[in-house]
Amino acid sequence: MTQLHDLRLRLLVQQESERIADNDPVDLDLSLVQARCLCWLALLAEAHEDQAGDAEKRCDTEQAMGWFADSMRIRDAMQVVSSIEIPLPGSMVFDGNLLGDQSGIDEDPPLAA
Repeated sequence: MTQLHDLRLRLLVQQESERIADNDPVDLDLSLVQARCLCWLALLAEAHEDQAGDAEKRCDTEQAMGWFADSMRIRDAMQVVSSIEIPLPGSMVFDGNLLGDQSGIDEDPPLAA
């Protein structure tokens, strides 16, 4: 059963990577890629925790600790991925102005020395 789960997960990851690679880089929504990565990492962490539980039931403490350590590293990776701030389209700041705002007029006048 574990091999079937591993093959299924590998196939889904391959399909997802092909879907991302097929997108035109201009049309690529990085927030969507981030969300998909978080979903896959969560599934992978859960699978590692299940493996740790199975190893613990078999009294294979060393293997259980290895699977659990891997799941913790995946959780750490999830924290890194979720902390990446991806600006929403149209909200990127360039030279103090929002992109698309070409007025260049500051609302506050510069302070006199």
